[in-house]
Amino acid sequence: MTALSSIEWTEFTWNPVTGCSKVSEGCRHCYAERMAKRLRAMGNGRYENGFEVTLHDDLVDLPRRMRSPRVIFVNSMSDLFHERIPADFIRRVFDTMQACPQHTFQVLTKRSARLAELAPGLPWPANIWMGVSIEDARVLHRVDDLRSVPVAEAGGVRFLSCEPLIGPLDNLPLDGISWVIVGGESGPGARTMQRSWVESIRRQCRRAGVAFFFKQWGGVQKHRAGRELNGRTYDGMPRQASSLQAGTRVTRTLPILA
Repeated sequence: MTALSSIEWTEFTWNPVTGCSKVSEGCRHCYAERMAKRLRAMGNGRYENGFEVTLHDDLVDLPRRMRSPRVIFVNSMSDLFHERIPADFIRRVFDTMQACPQHTFQVLTKRSARLAELAPGLPWPANIWMGVSIEDARVLHRVDDLRSVPVAEAGGVRFLSCEPLIGPLDNLPLDGISWVIVGGESGPGARTMQRSWVESIRRQCRRAGVAFFFKQWGGVQKHRAGRELNGRTYDGMPRQASSLQAGTRVTRTLPILA
């Protein structure tokens, strides 16, 4: 199924795959792993394998049956480029996205090397936004992998999710990047995000003309910290967002480069 999402920068989630495994420090307190355990305990059949990588063939074509335009985050409970997901299955997911130009699909991965390897054999229509997670400077190589993906050639979006931001990113390579999301870690054991790290990324985005979205300060109880920076919210979206269906949550934003 798709589900309405509480994630501030999207509208729906679609999970043709569930389950994942840790690859870097950003994974240490994975929210999806905690959620999968809760859903399994509640008897949700999609999570009978817990957080083991599980393919849901019956969900691959689901967006084709959704007529109204949606902004859809793909695999919020997994990583589409996980090494245990067959390349043919990934291609089927991309074929569905290509067949649904009425929707905008946001794909996010930490496995940028596999993304770069498979990208030449995948379709990249303008309604696919491709991003990588950058939690600190140790994983900046993911940006280079992302820039090798031909998503922008068709009018799509390359984006970075700096969440959970656990270290400074004072030299973020933004050439070819349209959008940057920043957020602190939340939930049990959450590591503190420094204001100076956020301000540095905001300034870099402004200089480069890249849309900046501040998602949250995070913390054990993230709702207490909120998502204001300098007394305001930053809800920048890439310019391609102007073509989205009016009235969806992500189109109700501040100016594009806020």
